[in-house]
Amino acid sequence: MSWQLDKAHSSINFSVRHMMISTARGRFEEFDGTFEVNETDPTRSKIEVEIQAASINTKDAQRDGHLKSPDFFDVEKYPVISFKSKRVEKVGGQNVRLVGDLTIKDITKEVALDVEYAGQAKSPWGTINAGFTAQTKINRKEWGLTWNVALETGGMLVGEEVTISIELELVKQPEAEPVLEAVA
Repeated sequence: MSWQLDKAHSSINFSVRHMMISTARGRFEEFDGTFEVNETDPTRSKIEVEIQAASINTKDAQRDGHLKSPDFFDVEKYPVISFKSKRVEKVGGQNVRLVGDLTIKDITKEVALDVEYAGQAKSPWGTINAGFTAQTKINRKEWGLTWNVALETGGMLVGEEVTISIELELVKQPEAEPVLEAVA
């Protein structure tokens, strides 16, 4: 069953330690994907997502500019971050582990997202919507995001571990009507 992303009610967020004493947070504003969700057997679902790297937003224009530069995402050379599912594993109840390839700066590594299914609801406009929350942690250095500065007090300016948190609301798409062939 095909589902469409409800962009107004979805977000891709991240957080990372800053100066070892606080957490810096951000999000990507522009992303889309294809979602083939099998409601009877979630392990047969397929997900592909593309994120526009230049849409990064940490609420600090100077930091966003640095993150877009070759020191980090190099958005001129690598404009898209992508995720393509490889398999879905049941972990209990209606929750799953979504395993797939995450590509940043043309470096592809397998990641596993813990996905919590929040259920479905019928909207006032007659659509069927489903909600999902997903989370994973990655080491940014594995994707070539290695820039850092040593602190005078010890440690580094930017943590290596990045937490990725995703909120998705999907809208079920109507199934295509079968085409009836005329009998001559």
